[in-house]
Amino acid sequence: MQIMRSNHIRWLSLLIVMGGLLLILPLHLLACFIAGFVVYELVNALTPHFQKILSGERARWVVVAFISTVVVSCLILFVAAIADFLMEDMKNPVAFNAMVSRLLTDAQSRLSPVLLHYLPANIEELQRTFLQWLREHIVMIQTFGKNAAHVFVTMLIGMILGAIISLQRHTHGEHHAPLKQELLDRVSLLSAAFRNVVFAQFQISLINTVLSGIFLFGILPLFGIHLPLAKTLVALTFVCGLLPVVGNLISNTLIFIVGLSLSLWVGALVLGYLIIIHKVEYFLNARIVGNRIKAKSWEVLLAMVVFEAAFGIPGVVAAPIYYAYLKSELKDAGLI
Repeated sequence: MQIMRSNHIRWLSLLIVMGGLLLILPLHLLACFIAGFVVYELVNALTPHFQKILSGERARWVVVAFISTVVVSCLILFVAAIADFLMEDMKNPVAFNAMVSRLLTDAQSRLSPVLLHYLPANIEELQRTFLQWLREHIVMIQTFGKNAAHVFVTMLIGMILGAIISLQRHTHGEHHAPLKQELLDRVSLLSAAFRNVVFAQFQISLINTVLSGIFLFGILPLFGIHLPLAKTLVALTFVCGLLPVVGNLISNTLIFIVGLSLSLWVGALVLGYLIIIHKVEYFLNARIVGNRIKAKSWEVLLAMVVFEAAFGIPGVVAAPIYYAYLKSELKDAGLI
């Protein structure tokens, strides 16, 4: 009877945790979940080092304060840098118009007459087309802005929750009520799975950064192309690459914008690189994450494909974490 009750409690805890994980995606709380877990894991990882200097719970408070300061500072610097980067040309309208005119001229000389029919003839026509597009898609733009603000706010909330939860110290071997103990066991397995995937993502980001460095400093110079801000773009590739799939798209989009500012041909070359790397990212994720969670590459790849079909890009980001956790539960239960 006691064994049956224990099994029922275990299944209830699994239902609660897995149900919560699945609800995260349709509720658009994945950014909150990841940000909170990152802060939680960072506090737990750094606290032992600070405890060599500070005693007791003061070490945890210092770590939380340190991480909070670093995160807030990095967010401010990142937003300011992106805004300055995007607005650099807009500060000088004459130079910006000259660059766009050069791109249009370049396109007219390189593209076929069939494609030229779809391009504006000059900068004035481009401005009119752009304003018309804005009027027609104003609702979509407003929705995108709201979603971006929602993601940013939920990330901050997740970081705060992660810091608060990390301050709650649980003594090993402490007795808890049955359901609470089972939930703590589930969260422990989820935490381990998250650590494995994040560590794998660090490796993936490092590889992407090396590939981007080879492309920017090795391949492009062979064609006599030298992109401005190349070192900054490589640094952004590493930072953004810590976000699965999405980060790679962000960094390569920035490279594409910089390439397009030089010429249409350079922009097309960079776009081709972006597409290839985006596809390679799936197999790279599957291979490296699979090694970390002791899974075959096809297993992780299949999970990513299924989750992308069900939830879009957030599903691709969540798939390795969810699959790693599911496999941990199956191993813990002795089923595989």
